[in-house]
Amino acid sequence: MTGHSIGFRSGLLLDEARSNWTGDGARPVRWSAWYPAAPNSPTVEIGIPPGRALYSLGLLAPEADLSPDRDRFPVVLISHGTGGSASGLGWLASSLAARGYVVLGVDHHGNTGVEAYRPEGFLCWWERAQDLSFLLDGLSADGAFAGRLDLSDVSAAGFSLGGYTALALAGAITETERMMAFVKEHPATAGPQEMPDLADQIEPLLTSSAVFRRSWDRQSQSYRDKRVRAVVAISPAPPVRGFTDDSLSAIHLPVSILCGEADEEAPYDLCSVWLHERLPQSTLTSLGTTVGHYTLLPVGTQTAVRSNAQYWKDAPGVDRAAVHATAAELTLAALNAQRLLR
Repeated sequence: MTGHSIGFRSGLLLDEARSNWTGDGARPVRWSAWYPAAPNSPTVEIGIPPGRALYSLGLLAPEADLSPDRDRFPVVLISHGTGGSASGLGWLASSLAARGYVVLGVDHHGNTGVEAYRPEGFLCWWERAQDLSFLLDGLSADGAFAGRLDLSDVSAAGFSLGGYTALALAGAITETERMMAFVKEHPATAGPQEMPDLADQIEPLLTSSAVFRRSWDRQSQSYRDKRVRAVVAISPAPPVRGFTDDSLSAIHLPVSILCGEADEEAPYDLCSVWLHERLPQSTLTSLGTTVGHYTLLPVGTQTAVRSNAQYWKDAPGVDRAAVHATAAELTLAALNAQRLLR
């Protein structure tokens, strides 16, 4: 299906089983979908955000019908990094959709740039896996994708904290004290740039927020989604060090780990190598010795480069678009390989 035009839809679901962080309503699950579009669907270039684009999603066919080429399509669930959005992985989603996958992503509540940041969203990482399972349930049952998703062929891919999310869907279980012990040994990994004092907010939130307490209490539950057959973790972030060794060794799904060796936010040896040593069916691929964490963000416009250069500029000699192309091909190869083994 290479060369198919790519459809794009977005929407909002409400998870009534979980509260939003303010405690006054259901948890919002804002989603985006990339998919093979019906022939001759008109396309437009979509900039993010509209009007003053920092990056482009490329030529997409908004609200297009799903291609009639097959009855049901394989699914990839994608999860963005800390403070990002599903659209930030548009470079990966479009590549997969062009090859016949329906790609579904969530803007994780409280931890996404499309709404106000919340410390709860930055701390309660395990809620992210539930977002994706809830989304898959909802879109497979109702709306444009109802009856068209192959629930026997579901994979998960994520960047940075999204890599944590994908592994949680595979059955990795969190104990936050493990992450806290890791941070004591490696202080440079403490707190994301967006909220560097994050650890100091845990105790006040446990005192003041019933929603936070309920989430904190369920951190060590399993969020395994048995529909997920393979995982790709791209530059998995330090919270993976909160996973228990036993839960990682029990994951017998194929896991592909991709990371640049110059990654300072999710150090290659401390995160990716550490995971690879504990996952029985994992492969680890370097994206390059000079590739950093933010190289996996979208290719920025001149507006983006002028506003926050640290996110949009790479080391000399690094071609961001080329790194994206390599990561997308490696992801596609990993997903196709697990399908052949079924």
